[in-house]
Amino acid sequence: MKFPSKVTPYQASILAKFPAVLSCLENEDLRPDDLYKKVKSKVTDVGEFLEILDCLYALGKIELFEEGGMLHYVG
Repeated sequence: MKFPSKVTPYQASILAKFPAVLSCLENEDLRPDDLYKKVKSKVTDVGEFLEILDCLYALGKIELFEEGGMLHYVG
């Protein structure tokens, strides 16, 4: 997981990619695979995408509806 540091600039960290993911989820709930298709040009790989989702979930910014497998922006 790349966090900003002396070695890693903010723009290269996963924190800089949070807005891209959250802006997609603000408009509609999406399944993780559909969300990845929308933001894959902004993330380096699936691993980084999953790390972003993990962080956003831990921060309480997104939640997963297990029934439909949809991600929802909490706000």
